[in-house]
Amino acid sequence: MMKALSIKNLQKTYKNNIHALQDVDLDVEEGDFFALLGPNGAGKSTLIGIVTSLVTKTAGKVSIFDYDIETDFSAAKACIGVVPQEFNFSIFDKVIHIMMTQAGYYGLPRQIAYARAEKYLKKLNLWDRRKQSVRSLSGGLKRRLMIARALVHEPKLLILDEPTTGIDIELRRATWDFLQELNQKGTTIILTTHYLEEAEYLCKNVAIIHQGRIIENTNVKSLISTLDVETFVFDLTAPLNLDFSVNGFKTYMSDSHTLEVDVPKARSLNDVFRVLLEKNIAVKSMRNKVNRLEELFVRLINK
Repeated sequence: MMKALSIKNLQKTYKNNIHALQDVDLDVEEGDFFALLGPNGAGKSTLIGIVTSLVTKTAGKVSIFDYDIETDFSAAKACIGVVPQEFNFSIFDKVIHIMMTQAGYYGLPRQIAYARAEKYLKKLNLWDRRKQSVRSLSGGLKRRLMIARALVHEPKLLILDEPTTGIDIELRRATWDFLQELNQKGTTIILTTHYLEEAEYLCKNVAIIHQGRIIENTNVKSLISTLDVETFVFDLTAPLNLDFSVNGFKTYMSDSHTLEVDVPKARSLNDVFRVLLEKNIAVKSMRNKVNRLEELFVRLINK
């Protein structure tokens, strides 16, 4: 199978001998939904910047579907769609104008450009707002517009840098569904995210970068299985004293109605429910606490 992205011995050194990337080797197969994770300052943005030709590499080789980003720049760039972390369009432009302008950068004829704009704005529930200025959109809808814009030339590889930051839960789930559908139809997707649940839900494979080096490169299921502790948050029907605890587990009372319990991998969640049932404590709802990414980084960095 062809590599959507192939990186060999990639290095980036800034002034004052700051090594942002060191000997990075990374392959992403065509059709993959790939997560690139790492703490702030780990080198994710530099790596993406080099792949998308916004940052000049110091050494190494990068190719997109076998097109070298130096010797076949135009062909490589045509294969990529990028959704950056920061909004980078004029808030005074109309939504449809943003789409048509982007299509123009890739030389699409006006009729095809308009059809593509309609297709992706409808997919992302923005078509009814096409004549509105961008400033009238919520932050979540602006992010969806950036995804639509990145797709207007129908790239084979879509790179998403923190695409759901600031999006409410309902809109995030709808965005996930759209991205899954896009991937199932053949688009290779690379995702950076601060939400481990996002990577777990969407991605097949994952690489962890730290201090400019790839320290883990595996499939998502194998990576998740290495986590030793998972925190569950229980929303309680009736209030409890703030010193309440569950025997055998590390617990926290965030407030009188919210109980957090650390459950080691070797223990069963049923043990927690058994204690709550014995004490006649009713649970209204339960969820995972999104702290697993931090735990994962700490474990990998310190191993």
